[in-house]
Amino acid sequence: MPLDPDVAEMLSGLAELQAPAMSAGTVAQARANYDGAPKPTAEPLARVENRSIPGPAGEIPVRLYADTDDANLPIVVFFHGGGWVLSSVDGHDALARRIALRSSAMVISVDYRLAPEHPFPAPHDDCWAATAWLAEHATDWGGDTSRIAVCGDSAGGNLAAGVAIRARDEGTRLTMQALIYPCIDDHQDAYPSMSENAEGFFLTASDMTWFWDQFVPGEHRFDPRAVPARCELLTGLAPAYVQTAEFDPLRDEAELYARRLGEAAVTVTVDRYPGVVHGFVSRWHAIGRAEQAHDDLARALATAFAESTG
Repeated sequence: MPLDPDVAEMLSGLAELQAPAMSAGTVAQARANYDGAPKPTAEPLARVENRSIPGPAGEIPVRLYADTDDANLPIVVFFHGGGWVLSSVDGHDALARRIALRSSAMVISVDYRLAPEHPFPAPHDDCWAATAWLAEHATDWGGDTSRIAVCGDSAGGNLAAGVAIRARDEGTRLTMQALIYPCIDDHQDAYPSMSENAEGFFLTASDMTWFWDQFVPGEHRFDPRAVPARCELLTGLAPAYVQTAEFDPLRDEAELYARRLGEAAVTVTVDRYPGVVHGFVSRWHAIGRAEQAHDDLARALATAFAESTG
């Protein structure tokens, strides 16, 4: 498929600006560039509350989103993207609101510690601590502890996959793992999409090398909670919904992981979106095709929650 017209316009604008790669310069510069980029308008919801959850290094800030004051809502624990280095609950505020609005679930967005100041296992441990706490205490916030999904985009998808592995191993039941163009494997040479889309499509192969180096010290590269591709036994993991983008370096590793899940008898659905690039789901103000991805994600979550209730 050719590039989506909205994507082509966005990439042309970045080229004209001579925008630096996300991995160019210092961490502080990368964060400033990311934070300064235009974001979608935040939609109003009935409940938006800043709270905290006990964590391994102190309180973990989280933000609760729900479009109703009703109790017993299904829960989506959301982990933001940004290469484990960039963004925050604020940076992904509009997307978390959109997921709550479209899915009719309570979304809990986790402000996990960032690399390189806090490399693995710190980001994973924060995301796991938040998920495990909610599985025990979410009724206090109006949530249904029997219906919990984890969800994340890009690096957040990596964290969601790692949390799903740990949940299986520690006996915490998840309704779904929803992985939006997730980072699955640090061995990039194995995937055609990593070379085909290495440059010129927003996220670059060099960016991914830099992000992995910030996040995972060498001694942890074989830990499947950090690199889900290293997980040899996928049987018993939560059902998965995976979204990929045609012109994304991460496309093939995400789709291979989905195939492996299916081969391990895990229920899995994959939606690949043609003509788009990494990050499009968070950019519906510029890329109209993101709206379809939002609807598909909401439908997958709602179906999983309904089946769990049944």
